[in-house]
Amino acid sequence: MDTRAVIAALRRAPAALGALLEDVGEEQARWRPAPDKWSLLELACHLLDEEREDFRLRIELLLRDPALEWPPIDPEGWVRDRRYSDRDLAATLADWRAERARSLAWLEGLEAPDWSRSRRHPAGFELSAGDLLAAWAAHDLLHLRQAARLHLLWLKERSIPWRLDYAGNLD
Repeated sequence: MDTRAVIAALRRAPAALGALLEDVGEEQARWRPAPDKWSLLELACHLLDEEREDFRLRIELLLRDPALEWPPIDPEGWVRDRRYSDRDLAATLADWRAERARSLAWLEGLEAPDWSRSRRHPAGFELSAGDLLAAWAAHDLLHLRQAARLHLLWLKERSIPWRLDYAGNLD
């Protein structure tokens, strides 16, 4: 695994996601395309909680001792239980950027980490520190795609009665 390339992807994420999450009005920040879909604000809150309580922490625990228990996470439940929709998007984005800076400093300070250290995930598969690192960068990109999709759906709804299909396939 080219850890430098993965860490570089983690370093690029704040600028890419920031471009889609900054300067968004309150209405759009809280807008959901459907009741079971997330808003831009909820997406940003999710990124912050995942940064603090999932990827960095789990990699750290795996590198320290694969037998250490992982604290449980509940990304879907956190949306409701942590009242993501009541938060401020700009403040959440700033907090996520600060957490990402801490994560990058921590990653860059690791001395010869053993990315092959692994443990059995509760779902029954083996998961290594390297798997988690690569998944962390992929997670950012998946949510970058989600944020772009939310912007597209917002625009589509606000453009009625005009059509957007001239732009290309919107699905």
